[in-house]
Amino acid sequence: MSGKLQAETRKLHPFESLEQEAALNLHKTADRLVAMSNEVFKQTALSPTQYNVLRILRGAGEPLACGEIASRMITREPDMTRLLDRLEKRGLISRCRPQNDRRVVATSITPQGLELVGGLDGPVDALHKRQLGHLGAAKLRQLIELLEEARSDPG
Repeated sequence: MSGKLQAETRKLHPFESLEQEAALNLHKTADRLVAMSNEVFKQTALSPTQYNVLRILRGAGEPLACGEIASRMITREPDMTRLLDRLEKRGLISRCRPQNDRRVVATSITPQGLELVGGLDGPVDALHKRQLGHLGAAKLRQLIELLEEARSDPG
């Protein structure tokens, strides 16, 4: 079963280490999953990152500060302000400064944003099933555990 990436990339020599082969397999797989996701989001002109923000705000059920949104993101976003600006310009979120702390900018999802993200629930669920459903429950649990362990601090 192993060695598929070597064949896919037409690499003539074995990988330098198992760690390298595993890391490159993760990158190749992530690239494929992102490409599939982009196809679903293209119809709404949302990026996966923008969709993530809308899901976070919907799930929070209350306005959140920019830093709190950033800490809940799946992928790191270096320019949250610009990301939120684009969503606000489309009417999908709104921002205001609470009276009790004018230093904070609170971000909320708008009814239009709720409608858009709600309309994506079914397609995104179908996407995830198409991406990984063929692995089955036991392998998915194992994959989740391995990925969580890989992200943990080894130190």
